[in-house]
Amino acid sequence: MSDTVKMTEAARQRLEAEVEKLEGEGRREKAERIGIAREWGDLKENSEYHAAKDDAAMLEAKIARMRDQLRSAEIVEAVGGDSVGMGSKVTYADAKSGKELTFTLVPATEADPGQGRLSIDSPVGEALAGAVQGDERKLETPRGPQTVRVVSVD
Repeated sequence: MSDTVKMTEAARQRLEAEVEKLEGEGRREKAERIGIAREWGDLKENSEYHAAKDDAAMLEAKIARMRDQLRSAEIVEAVGGDSVGMGSKVTYADAKSGKELTFTLVPATEADPGQGRLSIDSPVGEALAGAVQGDERKLETPRGPQTVRVVSVD
């Protein structure tokens, strides 16, 4: 992974804790499963053994991917002030329908729209970045251009 991965300090700490858990508890569980399957006989025809080995390889790949994220992490902090930026809780309204949505803008690695966390790198996040209360911004959607108005920034 050559690009930096933007994340908050809290996300970095959660990722480190998960890597530690996978390297300890996760590896132990996979090793136990391989050991048990090995006892079941001929390894050439032992599908449980091969499945356990595949699971262990996937765990190692996941750990390596997470370690790469940690190595290339760029810690970003929430911006303060009146303009929309990283960590801002922004409420915006569709200019036509008036429907309001509220999201907190976060790095892509922490995005979860269902939980109210929207990536600042998303089309909506990019359109709203730098806006202040009352600003109107245009963004491209699959249905065509849309105009949104910033209702509030916290």
